[in-house]
Amino acid sequence: MFELSQDHEDFRAAVRDFAQSEVEPHVAQWDRDHHFPTEVVPRMGELGLFGLVVPTEYGGSADEQTSDGRVVGDFTALCVAIEELGRVDQSIGITLSAGVGLGINPILTYGTDEQKQTWLPDLVAGRALAGFGLTEPDAGSDAGGTRTRAVRDGEDWVIDGAKAFITNSGTDITSVVTVTARTGTGEDGRPQISAILVPSGTPGFTVEAPYDKLGWHISDTHGLTFAGCRVPEANLLGEEGRGFRQFLKTLDDGRIAISALACGLTQRMLELSTEYAKTRTAFGRPIGANQGVSFQVADLALMAETSRVLTYKAAWLKDEHDRGRRSATEVAKAASIAKLYTSEAAVSATRIATQVFGGNGFMEEYPVARFYRDAKILEIGEGTSEVQRMVIARHLGLPA
Repeated sequence: MFELSQDHEDFRAAVRDFAQSEVEPHVAQWDRDHHFPTEVVPRMGELGLFGLVVPTEYGGSADEQTSDGRVVGDFTALCVAIEELGRVDQSIGITLSAGVGLGINPILTYGTDEQKQTWLPDLVAGRALAGFGLTEPDAGSDAGGTRTRAVRDGEDWVIDGAKAFITNSGTDITSVVTVTARTGTGEDGRPQISAILVPSGTPGFTVEAPYDKLGWHISDTHGLTFAGCRVPEANLLGEEGRGFRQFLKTLDDGRIAISALACGLTQRMLELSTEYAKTRTAFGRPIGANQGVSFQVADLALMAETSRVLTYKAAWLKDEHDRGRRSATEVAKAASIAKLYTSEAAVSATRIATQVFGGNGFMEEYPVARFYRDAKILEIGEGTSEVQRMVIARHLGLPA
């Protein structure tokens, strides 16, 4: 059965030290300023966070081994890193999660060797970031409703359309965005969706102004438009017409990463609430002496523990699948279960923590307020809670 190795726990300690020293002192100000800290990304790269699932030939550590034969990087280690960053700030956590799961992973999984050599070294090193242009203004959960189109013109693809809510798409170091687009119609009449790499700065590719979001103020999120955007035919990622299947596989992995992000949030709510319940006094005693408060904190402990078990079971299954020992179906089901529970638990955890903090929980000077704002998107991104329930039901054999 799965368990975190000592290597994973040692790695956790290193990432926690980085998060507490390099990120935590600044996040309150970054959040107020809606500032994306570009300077932190290379430092994350130096720590090896972007290369945990990438082979050494592209600068990663997925197949690197220590002197006693232990593998340095795997998907579980990535989840550990996301959890620890998310424990300090959700925006920084999603920068890593999306940077690997939506930026690096499609290129690593479906790219040609030339595409990998072109894009991965800088992405792994944290010198660059990549986005994944899937969601559209009229096509979110219904990704098959994609309206963006790409047509061949000579040796080029010409892309027209729009994307919405795309993470890491407009930073100063964003190098490329993978875009899904209709490239034809199948025999069944359904649109054929393909994935195409669009480098930043390509004429006809416009990054819109950043969104004014409820939470994730530090994260970079933009709408994208394409008007006669021309890229070489060789920028097709994977097989033509297989983009829909490719993004479904990408989302399975991404859901586990979001679960790790939610784990970090719930764990932090437990830590903050426990400490506050011990030190905040009312009527001459700590508020934690009141059963109403102590039961709420106990519920947070339950949520944190359950979230971690579900997340790391799914991550373990993903690693076992990569080693040929578990099926993709097992991974997909576990990913949806983990994502559904952990995201909803995280939203509840921030509500509980805010209640424990009382009036102080409503003040921005206390981090629970920032986490409260950040939590809701976890139930929406990488497939809504409703989509996860649909996926789980189908895995149980219920009629579609």
